[in-house]
Order: sequence, then C-alpha cells, then structure tokens
Amino acid sequence: MLNEFQVQLNTIDRVKRFVKICDSFEEDIDLSSGRYIIDAKSIMGIFSFDLTKPLNIRIHSQNIETINRFNEEMSDFKYEH
Repeated sequence: MLNEFQVQLNTIDRVKRFVKICDSFEEDIDLSSGRYIIDAKSIMGIFSFDLTKPLNIRIHSQNIETINRFNEEMSDFKYEH
C-alpha cells in the first residue's frame, strides 16, 4: 500500500489528465519537487515545476480503499526508473 511515489508529467495532456484524476479525490494530495510542495489539484502550480523530472506525489489518507484506488488511477503516471 503506497500513498507516496514518483510520477512523470512531461506533457500538457498528461498534466490535464492527472489534475482531473486528483480532483476526483476529496483527500489532500501533495506534489513536490525538492523542497517545494504544491497542491496536486492546481494545474498552475504543476506548471511551475520542471516537468522533465519525476515529481513526488502523496495522498493524505489512511483509508486502504482510497489509497488502492489512487494507486490504480495513477498507474499511467508512475515513474519507472
């Protein structure tokens, strides 16, 4: 059960799809790069990051069903080394 992992958002279409999925969750979702953390539901905030690099994402939830659904819906965005 992962509530924190890395994602790759290297195209405008990927960012749009990503934000739409994040918006479907009531929980807070953070996106971070280095020491900067933004709301993953903020498309403007996402575009302030260097999107050529993987970003860290975290959903704030203890609910196993929510975390599992989040992981499933984020599978296309997960960064694979």
